[in-house]
Amino acid sequence: MTRTIQSLAEISKPYDALFCDLWGCLHNGVAPFPEAVAALQGFRAQGGKVVLLTNAPRPAKFVIEALDRMGCPRDAYDLVVSSGDAAQDAMFAGAVGKKVWHLGPTKDDGFFTEIPEEWQGQAEITRVDFEEAEGIVCTGPFDEDTEVPEDYRPKFLLAKTRELPMLCANPDIVVDMGEKRIYCAGALAALYEEMGGDAMYFGKPHPPIYDLARRKLARLGGVDDARILAVGDGINTDVPGAAGEGIDCLFVTGGLAHDQFGPDRDNPDPELLRGWLGARQQDPLYTIGTLR
Repeated sequence: MTRTIQSLAEISKPYDALFCDLWGCLHNGVAPFPEAVAALQGFRAQGGKVVLLTNAPRPAKFVIEALDRMGCPRDAYDLVVSSGDAAQDAMFAGAVGKKVWHLGPTKDDGFFTEIPEEWQGQAEITRVDFEEAEGIVCTGPFDEDTEVPEDYRPKFLLAKTRELPMLCANPDIVVDMGEKRIYCAGALAALYEEMGGDAMYFGKPHPPIYDLARRKLARLGGVDDARILAVGDGINTDVPGAAGEGIDCLFVTGGLAHDQFGPDRDNPDPELLRGWLGARQQDPLYTIGTLR
């Protein structure tokens, strides 16, 4: 049964590295959470490594720039590894063809323009109109403020008829942007699969993003899996992803599912938490209201 804790420091001693989620844990899409920042800084001050492991569909460079704009200090983390990084590798390897239709907002253009060093000079991916595409790269809705997955049903029907594979650069279904909940690429990919289309995923809870995080962490000295703690608020991403990788998990209840555990965001109701986790057949080693 999950153990509810009051602070990261309470259980941090056995761990040398964190794989920490962003949205709902470190920030809300608008501003960082001061207590979460302090917790990560404290972990690093004791010699730990912090890898920010995010399902953002953009390469790490752009995630870091967004964190800078929010005012998140760089001494709160060592590395950023994104779903965008892992999905980029697949795209440049030709997973959905050489001519792709980009379904996503213009803020995700860096997915195509920021070519990783290992693919420089050999990446031949071209963005084309839907009618010319060999595959789809989905980073989210075109307009995340107003659109819902059902808006894409007609286009997906045509894509399925043409047997276009979809690369989903962000498996998340929704995230909270401040007080507003918006749909992510994962919601669109789920609809496409429901309609009979073929979608591929590279972020949490799928292995590629964890493999990439380990490779990047190895450059800092490497850490055994038994000494890595995953931190996240995604019951369908962070928690099963950690379980699948054999990594201990700290589930943050005050994120996406905060309204399921009583009125006190910092202190989830034990009975509500137990029933909610049981219904989803998930049992993270630790639980905390908000990262602190």
